[in-house]
Amino acid sequence: MSVPEPQPTVLVLTALPLEYAAVRAYVEQREEIVTPDRTRVERGQLPGTPWHVALSELGVGSDRAAALTTQLINWLHPQAVLFVGVAGSLKDDIGIGDVVVGTQVYEIHGGKQTPEGFLVRPKALPGSHALEQAARSAVRDMPDVRAHFVPIATGDVVLADAKSEIARFIRSNYNDAGAIEMEGSGALQAAHLSGQLDALVVRGISDRANDDKSDDDASGSQQRAAKQAALVTVALLRKHRPREGSAGAEEEPHRGGGGATYSGDHIDFRGGTFHGPVVGKRVDGRGQK
Repeated sequence: MSVPEPQPTVLVLTALPLEYAAVRAYVEQREEIVTPDRTRVERGQLPGTPWHVALSELGVGSDRAAALTTQLINWLHPQAVLFVGVAGSLKDDIGIGDVVVGTQVYEIHGGKQTPEGFLVRPKALPGSHALEQAARSAVRDMPDVRAHFVPIATGDVVLADAKSEIARFIRSNYNDAGAIEMEGSGALQAAHLSGQLDALVVRGISDRANDDKSDDDASGSQQRAAKQAALVTVALLRKHRPREGSAGAEEEPHRGGGGATYSGDHIDFRGGTFHGPVVGKRVDGRGQK
């Protein structure tokens, strides 16, 4: 008896409880599992997709995200990693409740301090093209979501002053960044170092990274932003397919030498090598018996 292939896994990571809760609401048949290093993960099914979702709340900070994401990748062997949560807007046209999908993620603290000043050494990692394309496709049919596909800045700072030195630094050196958050670069770095692994950061905007942040948070903006980010994440996973050859992957017709081609209820074995009996009808190149 053959053993069925395990269902493909997508690792969805958050920093805050409210971000975790927003994603968790979509995951069914959940069970809690614990890694050998005592990190807790809830694993369950994302209805309507072939995906198992492994969901973990890591806490705040890029270094922490990098270390724990590496641990979870090595243990779970996911096909994709998504960091999902809230962020502050860095652009006037990106408003509270909008969703930012990171085309790339900047780590903003890299550089060298010299007598002449701080020399920036930019570090950036691209988001997965496949996941980004799935997100772009998904949001076209989501009229209640305003999505922006732009770079995201990651820094170990909660930005609540748009006139601060760090805010001016970001505008000067990372002026195309649409949002700022604290974990994305760590998660993407872990995914990058693991090899061929799709990874993406999806953030809902909960504030404008200015001195109104406390008032925005008190109004429930974080919960609303987290729900929007989770909504886009689920929608893109409904579009994104597992890698070919894994359980749940869509079968594509094989073209070219060395195998079968499929057309309706007919299979053409010409050019292929097969072992064992084959039952069917033989036809010539014109379709005649």
